[in-house]
Amino acid sequence: MGALSSKAQARNKRKKRIRKRLIGTEQRPRLSVFRSARHIYAQVIDDTSGHTLVAASSLDKAVKEHPKFESKRETANFVGKLVAKRAVEKGLKQVVFDRNGFLYHGRVKAVSDGAREAGLIF
Repeated sequence: MGALSSKAQARNKRKKRIRKRLIGTEQRPRLSVFRSARHIYAQVIDDTSGHTLVAASSLDKAVKEHPKFESKRETANFVGKLVAKRAVEKGLKQVVFDRNGFLYHGRVKAVSDGAREAGLIF
């Protein structure tokens, strides 16, 4: 039953290939994005200690209280701004972007654009 679809297997393959080179440090943590069919999640991770420093998702209270978004892409952009704002408050300015095996367009790109607008550098 635990067999992955070929689409999921391809994403996992890309993810492993990316993560071989991409490591988040204390000075420059990793901004990881995950998207499901309905929601989008972003977290800033320090891989040296294995801790998530800040996180935001479309399930956050701030997103729920916001007026209804036109599209999932707008929601993703807002989540990017939210995670960047929280990271900047913690004193993090630079990150490395981890698209997590997803193609860099649509909602994944919207998160990175939102994070850049809110002041993160990557």
